[in-house]
Amino acid sequence: MRAVLRTVNRVLLALVGLILIALGGSVLAVGYDVSPPSWWVHQGPHDVLLSDAERTRWRDAGWWWPVVIAALALLLLLALWWLVSVLRRRRLAEVLIDSGDGEGAVVRGRALEDGLAEEAGRVDGVERARARLLGRRGAPRARLRLLLAPHVDPGTALDDLTTGPLAHARDSAGLDSLPAEVRLRGVKHGAERVN
Repeated sequence: MRAVLRTVNRVLLALVGLILIALGGSVLAVGYDVSPPSWWVHQGPHDVLLSDAERTRWRDAGWWWPVVIAALALLLLLALWWLVSVLRRRRLAEVLIDSGDGEGAVVRGRALEDGLAEEAGRVDGVERARARLLGRRGAPRARLRLLLAPHVDPGTALDDLTTGPLAHARDSAGLDSLPAEVRLRGVKHGAERVN
């Protein structure tokens, strides 16, 4: 899903950029007295963006201004949604843990991720492990990616992961639960020539 959103984001950015470059370049070209095509909105450097007739054409129509304001508000909301989705942090910065004294404490998300990944990497048959925390600081979720050796049974590796590193991370952070999404991938070795 994230790859689709990343692709959509890049396509939208490219389209908006091309439209803005084309419009800005054409206005700049007309400003430097390059003759535009006959169908173009502006015909010369002394032409105005909106004439008096164009500005006041729909003034008396009761539907005009509400439609303009609604369209601009919708455009603004879409732009703000897009900006928030691009700037939103995907990774959990900190995890709120119960320290037992009623106050609570905060652990850096990166530290918990590193500890979880390091311990998961020590599970038998795991070649490499990566961990990422998502969700809210009071209710984190873990996303792990494990690269397994060719001889390892994925079910056994998953069981060792849930009873070992995931349980330790949950207990050490004092969490009631730590839901996890685990992606397993096997190491692929190339064929070797035997003499």
